[in-house]
Amino acid sequence: MGSSSSKPAATAPQTWKAPGSTGLSTELVQHLQSSPETDASRLQAIELEIQARVAAELKRLRDQESEALRAAQAKLAESTDDDKTDDNSKTSFTVSKEVQALQKKLEERKRIRSQLPESLENARSEVVRCLRENDRRPLDCWREVEAFKEEVRRVEKGWVEKVVS
Repeated sequence: MGSSSSKPAATAPQTWKAPGSTGLSTELVQHLQSSPETDASRLQAIELEIQARVAAELKRLRDQESEALRAAQAKLAESTDDDKTDDNSKTSFTVSKEVQALQKKLEERKRIRSQLPESLENARSEVVRCLRENDRRPLDCWREVEAFKEEVRRVEKGWVEKVVS
């Protein structure tokens, strides 16, 4: 059990053996063996080169972005100056004011239309009541529907006479 060491024995550095059939020159083998550069140092050098390229690309992109931002701000400043003189392009503030004014007009129109005759409202509520009571058999409400249609015809006829005269 204790006859062998738990630590691996120190290994000799890697030596390159070039058989004659591989085509590697002995000069190349000797150069590789005598080179102080290791895989780790090569990887570190490559990593540093990559980091330098990434940093340069980031700097280029930041410069490009800041230039685009400056151009956009200049264009915005020009368009706000043009808004004062041009009626076709409006700011969001003026558009929102127009929308609010249109909403007020729409609400006023709804109030005007809500003044329906009481007989028409009664006929409508009868249709709604019947449909709720007969939710499985809506065809049983044909009398109420016909009464509602007749009331609508009467209101339409009165409106047409009022408009024509």
